[in-house]
Amino acid sequence: MGIITDKTKIKEVLERGVETAIERVSLEKKMASGKKLRIKLGIDPTGPTLHIGRAVQLWKLRDFQELGHQIVLIIGDFTALIGDASDKKAMRPALSAQQIKKNMADYKKQAGKILDLKKTEVRRNSEWLSKIKMRDLISLAMKFTAQQMIQRRNFKERWDENKPIGLHELLYPIMQGYDSVAIKADVEIGGSDQLFNLKTGREIQKIFGQEPQDILTTKMLSGLDGRKMSTSWNNTINLTDPPEEIFGKIMSMRDDLIGDYFELAARLPLAEVKLIKKELAEKRHNPRDIKARLAKEIVAIYYNKSEAQKAEEEFNRVFKEKKLPSNIKKVAVNEPKLTILDLLFRTGLAVSKSEAKRLVQEGAVKIDGNPIKDWKAEIKTRKGMVVQAGKRRFIRIS
Repeated sequence: MGIITDKTKIKEVLERGVETAIERVSLEKKMASGKKLRIKLGIDPTGPTLHIGRAVQLWKLRDFQELGHQIVLIIGDFTALIGDASDKKAMRPALSAQQIKKNMADYKKQAGKILDLKKTEVRRNSEWLSKIKMRDLISLAMKFTAQQMIQRRNFKERWDENKPIGLHELLYPIMQGYDSVAIKADVEIGGSDQLFNLKTGREIQKIFGQEPQDILTTKMLSGLDGRKMSTSWNNTINLTDPPEEIFGKIMSMRDDLIGDYFELAARLPLAEVKLIKKELAEKRHNPRDIKARLAKEIVAIYYNKSEAQKAEEEFNRVFKEKKLPSNIKKVAVNEPKLTILDLLFRTGLAVSKSEAKRLVQEGAVKIDGNPIKDWKAEIKTRKGMVVQAGKRRFIRIS
């Protein structure tokens, strides 16, 4: 397939969901010339699942791929040992090589929900970063100053608050920048929180005599509660979530996020997205109905239209008709009695007893439809008992 140089398509790729474009004019000219560009995105395996916030950059990669460009997905198995400090208010906990390997085991398959893997160059940055000699690293580090690194916003905040800044964290932008040299990137894509690292990549390419990469940063997709999307805050939609889970999560999110989700997480034409945003602003429709459309769009992207329809029907069954879900996971419980906290924790309805206690105190726990209000309660278990935690989590005791 040749390179597509249609100006309208190029304009949409360079504008939709884009926060910053560095050397925009230069990049637009390169794309219009028919030159095949190498487009880079790096993902550190800091957890086992990718969420739709990260998918914003993967979809931007897919846009370039559909125009015929060569995309390069870098799995940062080496940089994950350091930990990206971008937008972090404290040092990341160190990850072991074993944990990183476990985290990245399914990354390629997950990315394949978006990218055409047959046309994707997938690399691990340990291929080149593990081979850098100390002398060469020092030589490269000498091209930058501590002031340059510490002036990035989150480091400056930590400095002012007298919070630790690890020396290893200062090396991260250099490592990520060297990735661009190793794969000879023409363009690097990242979230808006990655801008500092991406700019460092341009400088390192200059040091090695390469033409500096152009940069596209995408807008950040907020989590379901409006905060940054983060697994630790349980406000993510993961690419591996089942259809009914994706649908339910979207229906639970704040109304003011609907427009951004249509722009960044759905694949409708931009003109249609603008119309939806206009209708939302003018309050022409019930936000719940617009969210249901959004939920079906996103489920269809990662599964198919049939699964999206089933997910909507299941949601309506549980939340409109107040019935139990059609399929409830069965969990074996052998003890005749358990405290409610132990029951929630052992059946996987809560990740910890402290979370279980919080769920009970919030009135989110029910046994066979009856609310449990006392977190010290002792429960007599029996076969067929249905335990609910929150709006969407159910198990049946077997």
